[in-house]
Amino acid sequence: MHVRTPLPDLAHRRRSTQAERSARSRGALLESAARGLSRYGYGNLILEQVASEAGYTRGALYHQFEDKEDLALAVLEWVNENWMREVGTPAKQEPAPIAELIALARGHAVFCRRDVARVVMALRVEFSGQDHPVGGEIERISQAGVTRVARLIDAGRRDGSIPPGPPATAVALAFWGALEGAVITLSGQAPHDELLAARAVAGVLGLSRDVVPK
Repeated sequence: MHVRTPLPDLAHRRRSTQAERSARSRGALLESAARGLSRYGYGNLILEQVASEAGYTRGALYHQFEDKEDLALAVLEWVNENWMREVGTPAKQEPAPIAELIALARGHAVFCRRDVARVVMALRVEFSGQDHPVGGEIERISQAGVTRVARLIDAGRRDGSIPPGPPATAVALAFWGALEGAVITLSGQAPHDELLAARAVAGVLGLSRDVVPK
């Protein structure tokens, strides 16, 4: 006896297709906006240009995002999620504090080879000292990075792999300052950017550059 397999519900298939299209358009708009924010900053970002470069109309952009602020906040979340997946989470697999810190530096340098990855760095200066939701989100992301590095410094000092020195939070701030300075200055100079970024943070941590594999 032949039993006919019921066809998938047409309405369900349409909803799935619409959701896929919406996800594709959102991703393209986020990437275009991230590139624009990195290049021009928040104040000079033109939404029509963001939509056009993504291959969509301004109406399609407003279907996904309420306004420029909503778009910028979504971009920050999107970039941070990508950073965690490509850099932050893999570095946690390292067995020791020093190894994780060096992995963070090297991974961040590779991540920042894409211009969309520099949104936080680009907007931090623009929103410095301002009471603005975008500035607040940048501060939250930055503080999370400082807290993580300070925790690793404390752990390294406890096990003797990192020498004593200034407060861990101050060293963590210097870690990110040295790292971001290196990747900005060495933009376009792969693979040297990765090695030299790692050496820069090793110096901040008080380590010999011999701890950084070539």
